[in-house]
Amino acid sequence: MDIIVLKPDTPEENIRHILKKLQSRGLKATVSHGTERTIVGVIGDTSKITEEEEDAIRATTGVENVVRILKPYKLASREFRKENTEINVKGCIIGGKKIPVMAGPCAVENRTILTTIAEKVKEAGASFLRGGAYKPRTSPYAFQGLGEEGLRYLSEASKKTGLPVITEIMDPRDIDVIAEYTDIIQIGARNMQNFRLLLEVGSVNKPVLLKRGLSATIKEWLMSAEYIMSGGNQNVMLCERGIRTFETATRNTLDLSAVPVLKQLTHLPVVVDPSHGVGKWGLVAPMAKAAVAAGADALIIEVHTNPEEALSDGEQSLKPEMFIQLMKELKLVAQAVGREI
Repeated sequence: MDIIVLKPDTPEENIRHILKKLQSRGLKATVSHGTERTIVGVIGDTSKITEEEEDAIRATTGVENVVRILKPYKLASREFRKENTEINVKGCIIGGKKIPVMAGPCAVENRTILTTIAEKVKEAGASFLRGGAYKPRTSPYAFQGLGEEGLRYLSEASKKTGLPVITEIMDPRDIDVIAEYTDIIQIGARNMQNFRLLLEVGSVNKPVLLKRGLSATIKEWLMSAEYIMSGGNQNVMLCERGIRTFETATRNTLDLSAVPVLKQLTHLPVVVDPSHGVGKWGLVAPMAKAAVAAGADALIIEVHTNPEEALSDGEQSLKPEMFIQLMKELKLVAQAVGREI
């Protein structure tokens, strides 16, 4: 017994009775109110529930059905929630008809550069400002970000342009300061299975963008989302950013087949990062358009006014004029598949 389907008019008293019964068996539960049904997702070892106890719950007034889920990820599964999850960030919906674009530099370098980029991506039609204040780098000698100073610059640029901010967290000890300055918390590919970090952001009331690990399967990726959701944070979006394969022509292999696969398996919004997926600015535009055609709910793209001098990932960053042109082309692709940019 992993899902309890309730009728829309089920009294709150009955729901509390069911939750109390589950808690007495050492189980947790998450209640999801849909447009037509209310779903209770049961978290824990449901093998503890006997058939007799399951029948007793099924007989409770307001219970329509009790369903067992075979998938190990319960809260993230389509069985738990049939409707697509829509995440509202300051009035911008992720997971709806419109496809928001998150744009900005890979790393926050200084106030002037960030503000200039923020103004240009806003003018082009971006809905969010992205930028790394804490940077996970392969080399310990590479630029590691400005830390809290970078967060302040992001906040200033956000106030000036009105763009909500998305930035990455690397350490659970930074969660309070990052939550203070950001609107969406990003979990990078290297931390997809940092379970302590996942549980920590699961307790925060901020949307989370969970990037796919370098060599992670879709199942492993969804299980990481389950860690966050089991902590109480249901506002999770999944970001395909390329996986490691034998191919060396691109930085990573952007797995766009993951988009329709995820659409079948989960109700969570799916975001695509073509910048990290290919690692070369000349390939970002075609893959961004392909992502929209594949069904992506949002894009995250790196933009820099002077990529040649960028302190991080300049090779994959679009110049503002290229980003403006891409936004025009994305609108046409989105229109062709019944979406909007």
